[in-house]
Amino acid sequence: MSDLGASAGNTSGATAGGGTEMPDWEKRFRAPRVSLPDWAEDAPDRSLFVSNATGTYELYAWDRATGEQRQVTDRPNGTTDGVLTPDGEWIWWFNDTDGDEFGVWMRQPFAAGGADEPAVPGLEASYPAGLALARDGRMSVVGRSTDEEGSTIHVVRAPGADPVEIYRHRESAGVGDLSHDGSLIAVEHTEHGDAMHSTLRVIRPDGSTVAELDDTEGGTVELGLEVLGFAPVDGDTRLLVGHQRRGRWEPMVWDVASGEETDLALELPGDVSAEWYPDGSALLIAHSFEARSELFQYAFASRELVEVETPAGSVSGATARPDGSVEYLWSSAAEPPVVRSTTGDVVLDPPGMKAPASVPVEDVWVEGPGGRVHALVQKPADATGPLPTVFEIHGGPTWHDSDAFAAGPAAWVDHGYAVVRVNYRGSTGYGREWTDALKHRVGLIELEDIAAVREWAVTSGLADPDRIVLAGGSWGGYLTLLGVGTQPDAWAVGLAAVPVADYVTAYHDEMEALKAMDRTLLGGTPEEVPERFEASSPLTYVDAVKAPVYISAGVNDPRCPIRQVENYVDRLKARDAVHEVYRYDAGHGSLVVDERIKQVRLELDFAERHLR
Repeated sequence: MSDLGASAGNTSGATAGGGTEMPDWEKRFRAPRVSLPDWAEDAPDRSLFVSNATGTYELYAWDRATGEQRQVTDRPNGTTDGVLTPDGEWIWWFNDTDGDEFGVWMRQPFAAGGADEPAVPGLEASYPAGLALARDGRMSVVGRSTDEEGSTIHVVRAPGADPVEIYRHRESAGVGDLSHDGSLIAVEHTEHGDAMHSTLRVIRPDGSTVAELDDTEGGTVELGLEVLGFAPVDGDTRLLVGHQRRGRWEPMVWDVASGEETDLALELPGDVSAEWYPDGSALLIAHSFEARSELFQYAFASRELVEVETPAGSVSGATARPDGSVEYLWSSAAEPPVVRSTTGDVVLDPPGMKAPASVPVEDVWVEGPGGRVHALVQKPADATGPLPTVFEIHGGPTWHDSDAFAAGPAAWVDHGYAVVRVNYRGSTGYGREWTDALKHRVGLIELEDIAAVREWAVTSGLADPDRIVLAGGSWGGYLTLLGVGTQPDAWAVGLAAVPVADYVTAYHDEMEALKAMDRTLLGGTPEEVPERFEASSPLTYVDAVKAPVYISAGVNDPRCPIRQVENYVDRLKARDAVHEVYRYDAGHGSLVVDERIKQVRLELDFAERHLR
C-alpha cells in the first residue's frame, strides 16, 4: 500500500514511452484524479475517495484531522465500490474477480489498515444490490442478486453473526437506505415486472412491512420512485423520495409512519435530485437540465429555494457537510474536474501532473422524428469544416452526455476531429417521456435521432460525409454495431466498445438484473417476442455492414458478455468484412489507466488507417 502523494508523484513525468514528449490527450488520462470524498456520518473527519494516482483506480482513506491519506485497496483491475461505516471505524469494499461484478463485501479498519476480512462471512458471492450500515457499527443490511436466487436482502445483527434473509423475489430489488436509528429499511423493488419503474416498501429488520408506495399502480402506470434517503435524525420517519408524477424526476418527503406526503413543488424545469443536510433542517438540491447542472438549498422552515453558487458546467456529485458548507465535484468540457467547497477552497487536489484543458462544447438542437434532439459539439480551435467527425454515443441508455470533462472526446479533438455527442430518446435529463420513448423499438429509435443530427452535421458544413465515425461504449457500442448495419451508407468507420452484438445470446448470458431490464424494454423474453429481439439485434444486420469495424470487449463482462460478441465477430469473418477485435482481461471497461490509453490509441489508429 502506498501514500497518495507518493503515488501521484510517480505520474508527474511528461514523457511517453521511448522518451518522447507525452501528448496532451494522454496526459488527460494519466493526470491524478479524485472522486468526491464520502465522509462518515458520525466521524466527518474520516473520508473515503477513489483515485487513479497509482495508475489504477483504487479506494483511499483520508483523515482530514491529520491530513493523512493512504491507499485502501490494491488489485490488478482496480476497485471503486466502497463505503465507510457511520462511526468511521471500518471501510467496506466490494471484492469481485477481474471486473466481473460478482463477489463479496470485505472490510478493513479505517485507522490502521492491515489485513482485509470478509465483512459478512455467511453470505456467498453475488452481484451487489445495495448496502446499508447502522450507526451502532454492528447491524448491516446487504442486498444481493444471483441468477439462481433472484434478489435477496439479508440482515446481519452484529459482526460475525449469521445473516438472516428478510426479502426474496425473482424480479430486481435492492436496499435503498436504513433509518437513522436502524429501525426501518427502505427497499426499491420491481415485483410488478417493470424494471424501469421501481416501487418502494419500508420494512423492519425482521422483514415485516411498515408502508408501501407504488406509483405504477401494480405495473399499469409507467411512473417510478427511488429512495433518496431517510432523515438523519433519530426517531424521524421521513423518507426522501424521488418521483416522476409531473413528467420528470423530483423529490418529495414521505413520512412512512403517518403516510403523509409533502410535495416540494420546486418548479425547476429539469430532473431534480436531493439529499439531506446533516441536521435534517434542509435539503441540498441538484438540478440537471439541458446538459448542465446546478445546486440549491431548500430550507423546510422557509420553504425557499436558494442557489448554491457553482461555475457553469456540470456538478457530478455534491454533499452538505456538518458545518453547513457544500462540497462538490465540478468540471466542464473545457476544464478538468476539481473538488470544490462553498467556502472557496479546493477540497482535495492530488499532486502531480495536471490534466490539460480542452475546448468548450457548443449546443445544437435538431428537429428529430420524436422532437427536438440536443447534441453537444466540440471541434479543434479555429478549425473550419468539413471535418472528420466522430459521433461518440453515450451508454446507459438511461444516461446523458453533459458539459463535463471527458478525456476520450478530447483525444479525438486533439487529433483534428469534430466530436458530436447526441442525447437521443432514452437519455435522462429531458423528461420522463423522452427517457421512456425507446421501448419495444429498442435501438432503432435512438438511431433515428442520431441520423437526424448526422444530417445536420453534414448540411451545416461541420462534418465531411465521407469521414464520419460512429463510436461508443456499452449501450453506445450496441448502437454503433446496430447503426453500421441498419445505416450502412452513413458511417465510414464503426468503433464499438463492450457492446451488445447478438441481443438474444446477450440476454441469456447477462446478469439477472439486465435480463429484467431487457424484458421491460422489449416487452418480454426472446422466446416471447422474438421479432422484437431480432429487429433490435446488430447480428440481424451484420451482412449489410460496409464500414470497417473495430470491437473491444472485456472477457469477464457480465453486462455485455463475450460469447455474444464472438458470435458477431464470426459472422464478420465469414464474409471477410474488414474488422479488428481487441479482447482484454477485465469486465465492463477497465479501471487501469494504461489499459484505457491503449484502447484509445488502438481506436485512433484504426480510424486513421481507414479514413485516409
